[in-house]
Order: sequence, then structure tokens, then C-alpha cells
Amino acid sequence: MILQSVYNGPIQYFARLSGEEETVIERYDTYTKQTYRNRCRILGANGPVNLTIPVINISGEKSMMKDIRIDYSMPWQKIHWRGINSAYASSPFFEFIMDDFIISYEKKYTFLIDFNHVLLATTLSILDIDCRIKYSERFTPIESKDPRTIIHPKRDFSKYDKEFMSIPYNQVFMDKHGFIPNLSVIDLLFNEGLNAKNILQRSTIKNR
Repeated sequence: MILQSVYNGPIQYFARLSGEEETVIERYDTYTKQTYRNRCRILGANGPVNLTIPVINISGEKSMMKDIRIDYSMPWQKIHWRGINSAYASSPFFEFIMDDFIISYEKKYTFLIDFNHVLLATTLSILDIDCRIKYSERFTPIESKDPRTIIHPKRDFSKYDKEFMSIPYNQVFMDKHGFIPNLSVIDLLFNEGLNAKNILQRSTIKNR
């Protein structure tokens, strides 16, 4: 299976990873805006919130994902962690897991793909998902029903991804907003802890 590099990817993304022994992360794809490459969606007190990593784009040129550099001209790491802390400080497992993540927000990574990789490795380790991660050596053409195009913030998973089914779980602020599906995997982790792996496995048709 080939997937995009993502920033704290959605549950849909990790549900697929949970059923694989090996996954290739595409690094030779053309970087485009408004994707999960540099954006994750969490649930705050006032509803869903998008956290977006600013990147340095060369105007008028297409850049490959592997070459995208993070823009540190604004303190986005502090802003993102403040948002995460505000959203999940009262969740059942935040105190047990937060230290695994906060260390990544205290370091500066030049390339977006490297930062994403560290967070991916951290998440897989917490979930105890034994999926080998490799990175592409060349671009692999997009095929029909390719998860690289299906897993997208502007594509309704219920219409485009027949391999994924959202499994409800308890969320902070659920009493105000009801259950919000397919948020960032950190929403699942902070709310469900080690049970998150079970939910991910039940979310993919390969394990049903």
C-alpha cells in the first residue's frame, strides 16, 4: 500500500495502516495545499479546529513533498500545542501520552516530511502497530481507488472510501457537538488510550 505523508493523520489513514505489514510513503508526489500533508483536524470547545503547518513554497513552481520546508517565521509549534492542550487536557489519556508528542513540538525540523515521520513513528509505537514504513524511491502513478486521493479533507469518506467505517467513541465536548468522525488520530488516542488500536482495526473492512 502507498500513502501520502500526513501531519497527525486522520483515523481513516491509521485504520488502513493497522491492517498492513508494510506501507510505502510517497515522497515524490507534487505538494498541494489544503491536504492532510500539513493539516490535521482536532475537536476544540467550539467545534472542529484545523491545525496547519506553514510551509515555504517557491511561487510558480511545483515542488515534491520531499523538498517542502517548514516555515518558522511564526511560532506555529507553540500555537498548535496550545490548541492540542486546550482541546485534550481533560481527556482520559492526555497526561499519559502527551510527553510522547510534545518533544516533537520542541524541536525544529527542516523538512515537513521528516516532522511527519517522527509523529507517525510515535503514533504507531503507542498503538503497538507493527507496520514497516518505507519511503518511495520514485513516484508511483495514481491508480483507481488509490488511498492517496481518497484520504483527503475535502472528500467525504462515507462516499469515497468503502474500506473505512467510522466507529464512534467518547470524545471531549461530545455533549456539545455530538460525535465528530474521522478527526486526527490524536483525538482517538487521547480519548481512548490503548483501546484506540482496537477501534482502528474494527474501522477497516479487512478486519471485519
